[in-house]
Amino acid sequence: MRQPFHPEPDPVGPDQESVWDYPRPAIAERSDRHIRIVHKGIELVDSRAAWRTLETSHPPTYYIPRADIAMDHLEPNSRRSMCEWKGQARYFDIVTGGDRIEAGAWTYPDPVHAFAGIRDHVAFYPDPLDACFVDGEQIVPQPGAFYGGWISRYEAGPFKGGPGSRFW
Repeated sequence: MRQPFHPEPDPVGPDQESVWDYPRPAIAERSDRHIRIVHKGIELVDSRAAWRTLETSHPPTYYIPRADIAMDHLEPNSRRSMCEWKGQARYFDIVTGGDRIEAGAWTYPDPVHAFAGIRDHVAFYPDPLDACFVDGEQIVPQPGAFYGGWISRYEAGPFKGGPGSRFW
């Protein structure tokens, strides 16, 4: 049987958390960080009331309350997926003028009990968007098209999603 490879965690700097100290199974917790998303000159998100999900080897994914989202730029998409920790996700297309990002955001309308805090909050894949910010810093999207994590100065990796990380 193949043994999983676990990389050596990067050194943790001041004000950083190692994603290798994040739990598995995943958890959700409130965040008071300032979360902003701007796309095609439109501010889609401006929030200080997000939740973040944390899982070993992943940067946080931020879930935003609908009150802090320009919801007129989100249209329901028929896509569904199942998360082993959170339950069934439903997706939105992000529409800004003539631009459409299919299934660029998602929500858990009925998450499992441990993730009740993210009910009806919306998370965004950062990669296709022009700019996503945590406390004023433009983040780097988590590698790999499957994941929606946001890498900022607050996290030390390495991060799951890149080549060779499938079995981390």
